[in-house]
Amino acid sequence: GNGNGSFAEQTRYLAGHYPSSVVVGDFNNDTRLDIVVANYYSNDVSVLLGNGNGSFAEQTRYSAGEYPSSVVVGDFNNDSRLDIIVANYYSNDVSVLLQYNRGAIAYKMAYASGGGSSLQCVVIGDLNNDTNLDIVLANYGTNNIGVLFGYGSGSFENQMMLSTGANSHPISIAVGDFNGDCVLDIALANNGTKHADMILGNGKGKFAIQTSYEISFDSPPLVMASGDFNNDKRSEIVIANGGSNHVDIFVAYNRGSFENQIRYSAGSSPQSVVVGDFNNDTRLDIVVANYDSNNVSVLLGNGNGSFAEQTRYSVGSYPWSVVVGDFNNDTRLDIVVTNLGSDDVSVLLGNGNGSFENQTRYLAGSSPQSVVVGDFNNDTRLDIVVASGLSNDVSVLLGNGNGSFAEQTRYSVGSSPQSVVVGDFNNDTRLDIVVANYVSNDVSVLLGNGNGSFAEQTRYSAGSSPLSVVVGDFNNDTRLDIVVANSGSYDVSVLLGNGNGSFAEQTRYSAGSSPSSVVVGDFNNDTRLDIVVTNYYSNNVSVLLGNGNGSFAEQTRFVIRSTRQSLCRRLEKSSSAKIQHRIQ
Repeated sequence: GNGNGSFAEQTRYLAGHYPSSVVVGDFNNDTRLDIVVANYYSNDVSVLLGNGNGSFAEQTRYSAGEYPSSVVVGDFNNDSRLDIIVANYYSNDVSVLLQYNRGAIAYKMAYASGGGSSLQCVVIGDLNNDTNLDIVLANYGTNNIGVLFGYGSGSFENQMMLSTGANSHPISIAVGDFNGDCVLDIALANNGTKHADMILGNGKGKFAIQTSYEISFDSPPLVMASGDFNNDKRSEIVIANGGSNHVDIFVAYNRGSFENQIRYSAGSSPQSVVVGDFNNDTRLDIVVANYDSNNVSVLLGNGNGSFAEQTRYSVGSYPWSVVVGDFNNDTRLDIVVTNLGSDDVSVLLGNGNGSFENQTRYLAGSSPQSVVVGDFNNDTRLDIVVASGLSNDVSVLLGNGNGSFAEQTRYSVGSSPQSVVVGDFNNDTRLDIVVANYVSNDVSVLLGNGNGSFAEQTRYSAGSSPLSVVVGDFNNDTRLDIVVANSGSYDVSVLLGNGNGSFAEQTRYSAGSSPSSVVVGDFNNDTRLDIVVTNYYSNNVSVLLGNGNGSFAEQTRFVIRSTRQSLCRRLEKSSSAKIQHRIQ
């Protein structure tokens, strides 16, 4: 931010696949803001540590549940370190990632929200005045709000469910003091009934029956945020409505009810909204991510609950989620946006007067399907690698360290590469590449030379139609191994690494029908990596527990809602060219 409400041009940083939610915080206690992003289709979160000058280090990824949709941060075990809470849409649970050391995060535990809950949103606050942070969940599928009271140790009680009514489908929630009693209340936007509901708290962990407010929209509410927009010491709410071109402001009364909404124009299909002071006048302003118009709207606040007309700034394709923070330590708020269609994030530096700077883009091969970042030439500058499905190659774009990149260099891989990850497979401290090739039924391994170039590929057989690949040490020999989800043969392939860049022949383990995505993590707290696979046609997930020697137990399946129906719904706003291989 420039300090006057304007912003500098964006800088983009790569995250996981389909970033869906983003927040900021200081995760390594260096007084510099960092970024955490929930990656919907790669089933993890990306943490990007800030350098304090508006730039960020390369991402570190941590496994979450299936299809993480919303992320928040806070200190949940009272150790003065920020932790992460993730709401997982398909696995119907929340993941708690506690930070044990400076900058290091470890997967801790998951809390079930109930079968079919289809979590859409998570927020936090102290709802029972015990100084410990609690969790509030929007359970879209089961038509209720879940409250998990924190013990202050990083663990939580089983959820207390508050009904929101039949077919209400709560999609977004916010907490605030809506009736001036110094106790946190809950506001929620119900996508199914087009209502804004409020549930008043008593400060002791109990809540009154919700009150509903009819919202006269042609389109249902999509996302909600709260803030004191008129300096009356009470929280107001702002709601963005999918399929419309505006946001609505509700001003609070003392009794905890809201006046009729005031409508403000935004872009097309506003998807996410947050508030902050963008022009340093101590008045809260609004920024909205507009999904279909590929921009963000900034509405500057007048301090009395009203807002000036929007100013729009272009971002990437299909912006999904937006947050604000000071990314270059100039005391001016900046904006970061996740772009669903272009698989990247946009950073817009603020000018401090309410205006913002513009963006820059970089292209790769034909139909890029997957992208990761890393330092491939050991110059401490981030580079990019992209797997391009139609040109059957990976493109490497070396970073210049000033936010620009050299022209791409292409390396041949197998036929129709769909997923790419990086790691050091020969223990030479140089990053290597592994790619899952959908049509040629194999994986390509390209060893890095340490100068930004790569050796020719070596291919290893996998199962039929591999769609997803991840790496991890499955036999505790400090050498990275590979696991691949094979959608055509209904199994996963495990290839153990020899530590010199080569891999043993695959061992196959049965999964469900058409496994489409795979993640690894320690799910039974035995310090051994396990595998979780989402099965596209059988509408379940397979869990394969690791034995610690590179082998895995037989799968255990857990039923979820229809993955095919839900995936189609989730992707209806996405490019059909990118998903045609998945829906046949």
